[in-house]
Amino acid sequence: MKVQGTHYRSIWYDHKDCQVKIIDQRWLPHDFRIVALTNLDEFAVAIRDMWVRGAPLIGATAAYGVAISLNSDASDSGLKNTYDTLIETRPTAINLKWALDRLLRALGQVSQEERASKALKLAHLVAEEDVGINKKIGEHGLEIVKKIASNKPAGEPVRMLTHCNAGWPATVDWGTATSPMYHAHEAGIPIHVWVDETRPRNQGAMTAWELESHGISNTYITDNAGGHLMQKGLVDMVIVGTDRTTAQGDVCNKIGTYLKALAARDNNVPFYVALPSPTIDWTISDGLADIPIEERAAREVTHIFGHHEKNSIEEIRVTSEGVSGGNPAFDVTPNRLVTGLITERGVSDASEKALAKMFPDLAGF
Repeated sequence: MKVQGTHYRSIWYDHKDCQVKIIDQRWLPHDFRIVALTNLDEFAVAIRDMWVRGAPLIGATAAYGVAISLNSDASDSGLKNTYDTLIETRPTAINLKWALDRLLRALGQVSQEERASKALKLAHLVAEEDVGINKKIGEHGLEIVKKIASNKPAGEPVRMLTHCNAGWPATVDWGTATSPMYHAHEAGIPIHVWVDETRPRNQGAMTAWELESHGISNTYITDNAGGHLMQKGLVDMVIVGTDRTTAQGDVCNKIGTYLKALAARDNNVPFYVALPSPTIDWTISDGLADIPIEERAAREVTHIFGHHEKNSIEEIRVTSEGVSGGNPAFDVTPNRLVTGLITERGVSDASEKALAKMFPDLAGF
């Protein structure tokens, strides 16, 4: 997608400098910074401390992390250390394990001399596949938007509500939940997006920033406003991303997603999840019982970053001194609350049978 008229991906390999570069998302939307990741420790920190965010992007970053790490040590022990270091960075997003397992299987079959170059090729492939998957999600999601638009008065926008950032900064490009938005915008369908602030960390501010950069109408709202807007008939559909989805279609996403799904069900608003197939964890069915929920630092709740009017980016405390904070990063939305899963192969019901039918080559693995 574009930033000030220039196209960027969220991660890329700079062939001139022979470096992996990322957009450092800690500073968005206030400041646009590009940094290079040059060794295993830097990749681990970037994933763990959320320089990169979003399950698909985490997977791609991990793949590049393996490639760069093997430049220093391509031995069996070096490969194992790389895997062990990166797998521990974030426990919930399944794409991390998916990408690392994929590279581990492939690299175990080649000589140590070939491993670094093979890993880099695989990392490029993971990134390119992610772009293609998200483009397809947008195309299939566009059909849903078209259908809603056809039942509205001419010129009236399709009003979408989204939670967290499932945009191109959370993937390599296009985004998941935002991909149908971009496709609808390019098709000339008027849309308006209600963007949840998504406390803590306020990832919704990144969604508003990227939509604004692309010329898509949007309004930034508090997390608690969504249900009210649905009651007033001001939301035509909810669309979110996911960090891990079970074989039966339970969806794990940023904390607060479950509440949006409940409000949507109560107000007969369709609730869609944009779902790249690598985000499906075929080994588990019960999301509430089996998905580990990451507990992040209390400081993310008790403090907040913002852009000061004096043009500095500052962190401030929003609670009184000594107040403790709880910070579960994700929640699980049961499949019964999901209208449909928008995948790269089409729109699926959120059920074990429907997902297995859509992905017969993947189900059970």
